[in-house]
Amino acid sequence: MESRVESKNDKPWSKETARPSLRQTQHKFSRMMSDDNHDTFRNVSQKPGLQIWTINNMQMVPVPAQGFGNFFEGDCYIVLYLSQNKGSGQSADIHYWIGNSSSQDEQGAAAIYVTQLDEHLGGSPVQHREVQGNESPRFRSYFKNGLIYKKGGVASGFHHVDTNVYNILRLLHVKGRKHVTATEVELSWNSFNNGDIFLLDMGKAIVQWNGPQSNRREKLKAVLLAQDIRDRERGGRAQIGLVEGGDEQDSPELMKVMMAVLGQRTGQLKEAVPDDKPDQVQNTNVRLYHVFENSGNLVVQEVATQPLTQDLLHSSDCYIVDQRGSSVMVWKGKQASKEERQEALNRAVGYIKAKNYPSSTSVKVMSDGGESAMFKHLFKSWTDKGQTQGLGTTYSMGKIAKVDQVKFDVMELHARPELAAQQRMVDDASGDVKVWRIENLEVAEVNPNTYGQFYGGDCYLVLYTYQMSNQRQYILYMWQGRHATKDEITACAYQAVEIDNKYNGAPVQVRVVMGKEPRHFLAIFKGKLVIFEGGTGRPGVVNPDGGARLFQVRGTNELNTKATEVLARASFLNTNDVFLLKTDHMCYLWYGKGCSGDERVMGRAMSDVLSKQDKQVVMEGQEPAEFWVALGGKAPYACDKRLQREEPPHSPRLFECSNQIGTFRMTEVDDYAQSDLDEEDVMLLDTWEEIFLWVGNSANQYETKEAWTSAQEYLRTHPADRDPDTPIAFVKQGYEPPTFTGWFNAWDPHKWSDLNNSNLNKSSVGVSGGGYRAPGGPTSSPPVYRFHGGDLSPRPSTPTSPSTQRAQTSVSMTLSPSPSFTPSSPGGGTVSPSAGGSGMYLNPELIINKSPSELPQGVDPGQREDYLSDVAFENLLGTTRSDFKRLPKWRQSDLKKKAGLF
Repeated sequence: MESRVESKNDKPWSKETARPSLRQTQHKFSRMMSDDNHDTFRNVSQKPGLQIWTINNMQMVPVPAQGFGNFFEGDCYIVLYLSQNKGSGQSADIHYWIGNSSSQDEQGAAAIYVTQLDEHLGGSPVQHREVQGNESPRFRSYFKNGLIYKKGGVASGFHHVDTNVYNILRLLHVKGRKHVTATEVELSWNSFNNGDIFLLDMGKAIVQWNGPQSNRREKLKAVLLAQDIRDRERGGRAQIGLVEGGDEQDSPELMKVMMAVLGQRTGQLKEAVPDDKPDQVQNTNVRLYHVFENSGNLVVQEVATQPLTQDLLHSSDCYIVDQRGSSVMVWKGKQASKEERQEALNRAVGYIKAKNYPSSTSVKVMSDGGESAMFKHLFKSWTDKGQTQGLGTTYSMGKIAKVDQVKFDVMELHARPELAAQQRMVDDASGDVKVWRIENLEVAEVNPNTYGQFYGGDCYLVLYTYQMSNQRQYILYMWQGRHATKDEITACAYQAVEIDNKYNGAPVQVRVVMGKEPRHFLAIFKGKLVIFEGGTGRPGVVNPDGGARLFQVRGTNELNTKATEVLARASFLNTNDVFLLKTDHMCYLWYGKGCSGDERVMGRAMSDVLSKQDKQVVMEGQEPAEFWVALGGKAPYACDKRLQREEPPHSPRLFECSNQIGTFRMTEVDDYAQSDLDEEDVMLLDTWEEIFLWVGNSANQYETKEAWTSAQEYLRTHPADRDPDTPIAFVKQGYEPPTFTGWFNAWDPHKWSDLNNSNLNKSSVGVSGGGYRAPGGPTSSPPVYRFHGGDLSPRPSTPTSPSTQRAQTSVSMTLSPSPSFTPSSPGGGTVSPSAGGSGMYLNPELIINKSPSELPQGVDPGQREDYLSDVAFENLLGTTRSDFKRLPKWRQSDLKKKAGLF
């Protein structure tokens, strides 16, 4: 069968490129695999969770749970992840992972098994092709502690994981801040560099060496990986030591161990190797191709470019969506032929070859009805068949959204943050409101009698205060008029920072562009929100009289109603809405045929806000002549009820923002959780109707400063042609509102303080990982250990990978529990703080959350941080000692209180 690509700029897709040797390999093994191979899938569990198989002698062999995350470079793997979605049943993802040294035969067998497993599960799973070193964010999300690449494979006779086996000697090169990978490298100082982290794994002991230029996040990730190896592969009985590469003299015993294994170091270590560039998921060059057969030929024909619409996909066909080589997705229609559906993956691989894309290009295959969130986000709108809207239904008509909301109480919103997130409501809008207007680049309080009246020539700051868990919470809205000057918009942002500082950084800042007001903003004005197209609300300023004024009223109750001024012309009427026409002598209430009784009630209430004049109700089709005269005469207007259509919600997506290489890039965090919000990051949560920028307490200042610009850039470059005026909320760590936390499963409001007070302290001060439990690992936490120089005589050890086939040595060492300090004697000795050189620091557990009478003798209760080691100080307080001293006193006190050092 011949194949070709029909596009002006595309090269012909020849038979050779469309049917590479991999396809021939698959065909050979498909004949070898009889129908009996379907017995393989009888043991596939239907329970949510992870299942992994490797290809051994062309057969699928299960990988035990303790081996999850370990991948031999010479093998191929099949990974199945089943998840239970709220209200929508179970979803499945099938990944086939290709090791860099795997054979063509293994790759072909894996591809066939993926297709058969997909059929076994009903054809609904999303298929992913993963290449070593270029795994997708979703694949990496299954292995929170990182991926380990091991030399060799099944063909080399190496076993995947044997628990409690200690005859191991290997060096792992660890890279990555968000997604960690560890690759086996040569046991030599030549493998080291100054920027990364290395784990010297000797079976019963693991030494973590931190490069002088590695950062705190990388160090913590490496600790978790070392703990994961200890707990899953050594039954929790290996010990972990820590060496700071820039202060090796502080760990003489551990350096002796490393020298015994690696030999004496000569010369300087290599410079830091830059991490791989983060995924650039924002790609505005998106193309849709139709894949079909024509007279025995396979044709790939370009259909459209972005923004794509769902109606371009027909269920009887198959399509390829190409994000300019960064990702290739195949969509299989339900009515497509069986052959076309089975060939989908091969066609995607052939397409990559034809386009000369890298072999590591991401490939995903999905079925009609089983589309991923990333796929849906590439389309202007997407409606799932039979989908429900939850408690509220959103409609879109023109540029103004109509929202029907049900009644709810504030206690339910706080008890169910997922409801608050879906409704975009932090509470029932019963809190306190204060409004300022920008006048002469300064803030001026607005008369409460005019709250809710916003003029297009002004900028406003609206501070909303509410109670949650007996604590005051704040939202600061920055409303920008369409006709405000650039200086006023800049001043609005500046004054928002000033107000934010007055409240110690607690307010959530939300940018609101005129006409794009979020739901909660509507609710706080209780059905009295009026948006004037131009003019100003400044006292003493007379706005020009433009004659008749027309207002479009949208809403069914006081929580979702607003009136927006439009041009006073008949063409701006809409049969689905209520309009108010205000003239010099009369106020007309025009009721379109498509509006509801509730909308008419709210229209009447809004007319009392806008005008004290006499009111006259006008039904559509019964307008008096004076009505049309005021509008400049009759004219055609929107009168089709079908314009009112349901606007379905999109699945939320989380991204890590980065400007590390000089351009704005984002890396998606798939299957995200609260633990993915890193204190050193700026994260973007896209809920489609609203954008949240989450800023960690230790986030890079430049990225924090550029956060607003980054969010606007994200909207501007989105392939689905997103509205650039979508509301953007700025959320700081520790002050997350329920409209944010509700998008996370099982949000823990105490996570940050718990993290500082226990987990990081126990896992990083030394050595063992108290408080952490790896999958399949023990629940008990061994005590903190310190290495002592023991028997350093070399002895033979069985290598675990081809890189260790030469004669090697392992090290015998003595490990004994060691307290962090020696208590004072009964005779009256005292403890004094270390100035950073003696190493006589206190165990943090002795000074955290202790009353002054419970502290060791000699400890100053007001300066407990002086008795912490630098590592413990940084992990507890989230900053370095020098940076802490530069903070204002109130901020120092706040950090100490959260850390339990009060």
